[in-house]
Amino acid sequence: MITKPTKSAEIKRGWHLINVQDQILGRIGGEIASKLMGKNKPYFTRNLDCGDYVVVVNAALVKTTGKKEEQKKYRRHSGYPHGYKEETLAKLRIRKPEDIIMHSVRGMLPQNKLRDRMLSRLFIFPDNSHPYQDKFKTV
Repeated sequence: MITKPTKSAEIKRGWHLINVQDQILGRIGGEIASKLMGKNKPYFTRNLDCGDYVVVVNAALVKTTGKKEEQKKYRRHSGYPHGYKEETLAKLRIRKPEDIIMHSVRGMLPQNKLRDRMLSRLFIFPDNSHPYQDKFKTV
């Protein structure tokens, strides 16, 4: 029996709603990255974008362990002289809580040309409301 390669026309994309309230950031980030890559599908291949759409709600209420609220730092540089910015997890949670989960999931995805395409299917909302309610089947 020969395994047939997956074709891009055979890929079916589903929608997943994940509530991250009171969940640990690293553990839920790995689960989200796995769904974005499509590793839960039987026809998963690394060279194709097989993943699903993921909607994350309650991003402001995600938990971390230890002293990460004060000690974990997010750094960025604008490219200009003195353009170095640094802020803690607690300050980023107040300013833009979606970036906490985006940064975590981005680091868990493969560093190749497919990463930006996978991240374009990730939708993060700081509270419980989102505009994709019609995408999920109610049975």
